[in-house]
Amino acid sequence: MMNIKNKRIIKLLILDVDGTLTDGKIYIGINGEMMKAFNIKDGFGLHNILPTINGGITPVIITGRRSNILENRCSELGIVYLYQEVIDKLQKLKELLCEFDLELFNVAYIGDDINDLPCMLAVHYAGGIIACPNDAVKEVKETADFISEKDGGNGAVRDFIEWLKYI
Repeated sequence: MMNIKNKRIIKLLILDVDGTLTDGKIYIGINGEMMKAFNIKDGFGLHNILPTINGGITPVIITGRRSNILENRCSELGIVYLYQEVIDKLQKLKELLCEFDLELFNVAYIGDDINDLPCMLAVHYAGGIIACPNDAVKEVKETADFISEKDGGNGAVRDFIEWLKYI
């Protein structure tokens, strides 16, 4: 865990999906239909706990894939900031900072793979907070301020949200 000398007020939680909110598996049925599994505890944390921290932290999902399943899950949880098929996550993050009139140190980011590193490093070096599931790739784990004891799709997001309450 990191020692935060100058407490920054976190106002945005940026989340990756595959490998973070899910276990990274995609199930494809015989007719091509896709299925993913989401952890109910992660959902509870996003919907019920996150709004109570620092006067409310806004969840934002940025993912490189498109999924109707994810759209349905976000709708169910009341997550309105969902960005799919994003090639350059860092550029999207910069656009969001302008939209919300925030700085990188107001961001917490949780991701699990190499494509999350540009955002994670930018957030980290600006004084924000970065986290990852226990089963994240080595390069991500080496940079994370918080490594959940839980794997992606198995409560890692809820674990991070609970940790955010105490920083």
